[in-house]
Amino acid sequence: MAYLYLAIAIVAEVIGTSFMKTSAGFTRPGPAIVTILAYAIAFYALSLTLRTIPTGIAYAIWSGVGIVLIAGVAWIFQGQKLDIAALVGIALIIAGVTVMNLFSRAAPH
Repeated sequence: MAYLYLAIAIVAEVIGTSFMKTSAGFTRPGPAIVTILAYAIAFYALSLTLRTIPTGIAYAIWSGVGIVLIAGVAWIFQGQKLDIAALVGIALIIAGVTVMNLFSRAAPH
């Protein structure tokens, strides 16, 4: 269940961050409300995750996967350009999260 809660936290955070961009500094009420609700869901789901998964592991996965997904959403839906340095950095983030989950004794298996 912990990884399901973590996935919900990640998706909600990606939605919140994406809508934060469209809220134009919280001047547009619709996107601003979506941002606030999505972050509330993200933090609640993350708090449920932390019952089982150590904080450092959960946060590393949450932030790493979130960064990769947000970069993808920004590229696909918001016209953000990703150069080779950005793509290499994203690959390194994915590698880091993978190594942590597969080889760290701190990560629950």
